[in-house]
Amino acid sequence: MTADFLENGQGWTLDQLMPVGYDARSGWLSHELLTPCAVVDFLYHPQAVFWADHHGTTFLSEEAKRDFERRRGTWLVYDDHSGSCACLLRNHFAECFSFADSRYDEMVEWADKIDSAHYASVEEAILGDGPALRIRASLAAGDGQEFSKQLVNELRFNTLDQVAGLPLVRERSEEVRSKIAAGLERFAPAVRLDLGEIVVFDVTSQKGAMISRYAPYHFFPEARYSVGVVRSLNHAKITAMRNPWREFPSVNLGKIFENLGKTFEGVGGGGHQRVASVILPGDQVQLSATVLAHIVGQIRERDALVEVVA
Repeated sequence: MTADFLENGQGWTLDQLMPVGYDARSGWLSHELLTPCAVVDFLYHPQAVFWADHHGTTFLSEEAKRDFERRRGTWLVYDDHSGSCACLLRNHFAECFSFADSRYDEMVEWADKIDSAHYASVEEAILGDGPALRIRASLAAGDGQEFSKQLVNELRFNTLDQVAGLPLVRERSEEVRSKIAAGLERFAPAVRLDLGEIVVFDVTSQKGAMISRYAPYHFFPEARYSVGVVRSLNHAKITAMRNPWREFPSVNLGKIFENLGKTFEGVGGGGHQRVASVILPGDQVQLSATVLAHIVGQIRERDALVEVVA
């Protein structure tokens, strides 16, 4: 959608598509971008001519935030209350540029549902089989950068059904669904309920199995939050999520993860109010249990404050 807006609505010629992840966080502001450049659904960068994001942790420094305020305008799109960047962009393009294409409506609705975790059930979240969910699953199969580029180009010109039916997408999604089912079996003995409110887990990934971030609510559907570590050979990923199937005033998980660096030098994650994560590389993996306990403590403390205020 953004590519079409820039090419067909603004006359840009898009030469490169570069997927980027939060492993680039530490050097992001010092990274030189090509000009002109558009950055979508990612951290603010002063060199981005067009930028859009909805994460509450998008500004890596006060200087970056001041730069955004100085440049604020229709080419910088930010709303940390938006459930997804896709929905934010569709509304912004229509309101500020009279640019709309109904071809993207179904994609935007599903992107919003997936990004904001508004699934109908935990079963749909973990093993849902609709076209958009098969595409989502295919992204988890590895080789992310080149495959992501291919998907973006396919989705520009084809429907969700057509893209989900591509042999490579179908094969990858079936592989991932099989691994997620195996991951549920591996997850069961590694999970516990802390004080009846927070699901805590510490599990080591294994070939042939994948751990869904929604797995905690498969076992404890009434818990308020989940926090856990998934360990692999070279790193450990810590994730936290509030239960998307319960309604209650939630702590800001993204802020808790963003502030990890104040307690643990060199550790910094981020995310939304409801979902957040951090990756600990090899030299920090030994901190996993300590960081996990810290996050659980922060959630417990802040959740009590939210309830009192509410």
